[in-house]
Amino acid sequence: MFTYHTSSTCSALITFDIDHEGRLHDVVFYGGCNGNLQGIGRLVEGMDAREAVGKLEGISCNGGPTSCPDQLAKAIKQALNGRFS
Repeated sequence: MFTYHTSSTCSALITFDIDHEGRLHDVVFYGGCNGNLQGIGRLVEGMDAREAVGKLEGISCNGGPTSCPDQLAKAIKQALNGRFS
């Protein structure tokens, strides 16, 4: 299980797992827009982690520098770099 402390978003923390095949599981955001963030977690469930990064990276919220989906992409990249490097 990976834990990522977010920056510049309403959510404060993201937890998730990546299985041995590189697929995402159990993505949970703490804080933020509960319904939308549950939706993101369900949408990426079982998705290839690298594919999720490609879809989520660079999304901004209200013109800001990042968003909860972008923070998830950053978290996944960090986990992949530590796990598969």
